[in-house]
Amino acid sequence: MHKYFLVGAALLTASIATAQTPGRIQVSPNHHFLQYQDGRPFFWQGDTAWLLFERLDRAETEQYLDNRQRKGFTVIQAMLLHSANARSASGVAALVENDPGRPNLPAGGYWDHVDWVVSQAAARGMFVAMVPAWGSVVKGGQLNLGNVVAYATSLAHRYRDRPNVVWICGGDTPGDQNTEVWKKLGQTLKAEDPGHLITFHPFGRTQSSAWFHNEPWLDFNMFQSGHDRYDQDTTSPHRYGEDNWRYVQDDYARTPPKPVVDGEPSYEGIPQGLHDTTQPLWTDSGVRRYAYWSVFAGAFGHTYGDNAIMQFYRTGAAKGSYGPRKPWTEALDDPGAGQMQFLKALMLSRPYFERVPDQSLIGHQPGTQHDFVLATRGAGYLLAYTATGRPIEIRMGAISGERVQAWWYSPRDGSAQSIGTFDNRGMRTFSPPGQPGEGNDWVLVVDDVARKFPPPGSR
Repeated sequence: MHKYFLVGAALLTASIATAQTPGRIQVSPNHHFLQYQDGRPFFWQGDTAWLLFERLDRAETEQYLDNRQRKGFTVIQAMLLHSANARSASGVAALVENDPGRPNLPAGGYWDHVDWVVSQAAARGMFVAMVPAWGSVVKGGQLNLGNVVAYATSLAHRYRDRPNVVWICGGDTPGDQNTEVWKKLGQTLKAEDPGHLITFHPFGRTQSSAWFHNEPWLDFNMFQSGHDRYDQDTTSPHRYGEDNWRYVQDDYARTPPKPVVDGEPSYEGIPQGLHDTTQPLWTDSGVRRYAYWSVFAGAFGHTYGDNAIMQFYRTGAAKGSYGPRKPWTEALDDPGAGQMQFLKALMLSRPYFERVPDQSLIGHQPGTQHDFVLATRGAGYLLAYTATGRPIEIRMGAISGERVQAWWYSPRDGSAQSIGTFDNRGMRTFSPPGQPGEGNDWVLVVDDVARKFPPPGSR
């Protein structure tokens, strides 16, 4: 019998429990990854908590952050202004007369609460990626060329000494609308707060690179692969459907190179297609597929989302958006949220910065739609992901070593099963455990024996 190595909750929780206030992050020298200032790799395991600042009080915020810390999240994505009438859970307005150029600054008010949340995240080793204003605030004219410099300057000065901040301009909006406002927002944040990274969160199935790739203030690209099935994606520019890896592939090849991440894929517990609540819900299997596809295609991490969490839905409260079926306190432990940590563990268990996407590793046709197999490698290891458990044919010899050790790694529980050792030449087919089908996803890991890597997912 092959031995199993479990990267379990106990191991990950033990490492997370020792989290310290994070240092700043920056773009890696090869411009495809992020790293801490001391050179350690930073893996973006993000969570969309869009309404965090408005919906949760302090006790609830601690409950949320503690849960995400235990699950290994490194980034919390939240918006500062969902609307110009944004208010804290205690009812204090963020702005004076709905004017972003005039922040409302009473002691203990909205902005003091934001400060406290940022500090609480830092104490847990997490970053807060803050959206200054959702796209609707700019579309509605409340944030405009007349006040955007004042607003961006106030934010930059307030948070430029907080190391665990990332700025996300935009907010579910096309970059070719109100373009000058978005540019001025990014330019001002970068000028007044040069120590923090900046990106742009675009409209569904579009990419920040389409409008802002060459902007000096844009440090990394973000795309929103969105919530549609293949048959529902009929009007987007590329019609990529569920193939979020294609967005990564596009941006990875751009010059000058910039890191890229999927900032909003299909959320767990949200209807397929988003608006029709009678449609099937996206589940953890789809969440995993999006995560592994994007990272193996070259992304520096991935953002998870949950329908109930992103809006902090409460049973019996307002109707909620997109038909949430459970309160946020229950959704905290939806299976996909707990499974994201196994992707981070896998990627950090092998030399990080040398990794490149490489589809030439796949010997047969890589497949289409959910059967598509995606591959990536470093100098002495390769990884190939199948979302459906289909056999994988590998062109051996692309990594170093005369002999290689092969493993099956489970995205569902982080376990690693030894397959055996083989000569590193020719073609070899590997058949995953179980019956092929949706949700039987596996990562094939092949290592140069001489490198003596630990089991996948362990360090």
